[in-house]
Amino acid sequence: MRLVVTEEQEELRGALRRFFADKSPGAEVRRLMESTTGYDPAVWVQMAEQLGLQGLAIPEEHGGSGFGVRELVIVLEEMGRALVCAPYFSTVVLAATALQASGDESAQRDLLPGIADGATIATLAWTENDRWDLESITMTARRSGDGWILDGTKTYVLDGHIAGLVLVAARTPLGLSLFAVDGDAPGLSRTPLPVLDQTRKLARLDFAAVPARLAGTEGGAEAVLARTLDIAAVGLAAEQLGGAQVSLDMTVEYAKVRHQFGRPIGSFQAIKHRCADMFVQVESARSAVLQAAATADEDPGELPVAAALAKAFCSDAYFHTAGESIQIHGGIGFTWEHDAHLYFKRAKSSQELFGPPAHHRSRLADLVGL
Repeated sequence: MRLVVTEEQEELRGALRRFFADKSPGAEVRRLMESTTGYDPAVWVQMAEQLGLQGLAIPEEHGGSGFGVRELVIVLEEMGRALVCAPYFSTVVLAATALQASGDESAQRDLLPGIADGATIATLAWTENDRWDLESITMTARRSGDGWILDGTKTYVLDGHIAGLVLVAARTPLGLSLFAVDGDAPGLSRTPLPVLDQTRKLARLDFAAVPARLAGTEGGAEAVLARTLDIAAVGLAAEQLGGAQVSLDMTVEYAKVRHQFGRPIGSFQAIKHRCADMFVQVESARSAVLQAAATADEDPGELPVAAALAKAFCSDAYFHTAGESIQIHGGIGFTWEHDAHLYFKRAKSSQELFGPPAHHRSRLADLVGL
């Protein structure tokens, strides 16, 4: 299994870093996190037209570039570094992955090109009752002529308040199934939720006899969603890695320039040890992400193990690193004006997103037979 980053991938990383440095500086992040939509439509179009990011991991026959998870995690790591406010994770990592995993060629032909060219913002709605596992899904779907009708509620739907396409997990007499719903469908009510991390928007979706289209086969969505959520766990781990790296970098830089008792605080042994521990956490997280991305591309049968490990470790690594960053920065680290708190809030919210580390460690133990 190849774990080395190629020259082409490093070129992609460099282009992304320059783009996000220009389009997502701290002031712009703060502006967008206070807005209702949570993103800049002009930048979203540029991401699609100039960099092809929305179609990066979508097959060429559907308007994409046909790259794999390795390239996708580079994009997500750089987005995590810059705290990019955009519906990319919901659209590309969740919705596009679910459509590809569904095996429904008709739905892919109809829906993936709009995602690839940036015209469609999409999301995946599956969580209910504050739980992230598939077993907790109780939402029902019933036939209505040639289509389906959905009733129920979904919570913590990423970018659910603006998505033009919502993929919904619901149960039919044959089991768990996946449905495509228009964002403006009659009977669909969308309510933005208060969030700790304002850079990532969440919504509650209420379905009252909402018309839907089956995506995939009736009763066949469990494997589809399992694959999608494993990819999402790897993608989120990559985001966490990017944020943890920035937390480390800003802390080391501050330790070099902040003087106390006539010396840089970075010269004190206690600060050295804490920075060294942060470095170990970040580099270990990097290894977990690289291994999980390579597994997704080359050995999908082992993906559940790699995804659970990456999500559990990177969640704790990011939260630890962001917390240490605030502590070492001292009083300024607690102020609204400093960016440290933005990374700390993202670290805590992403730690809980898709299940806390304990959930993934328990899953990992079950998968390896412990």
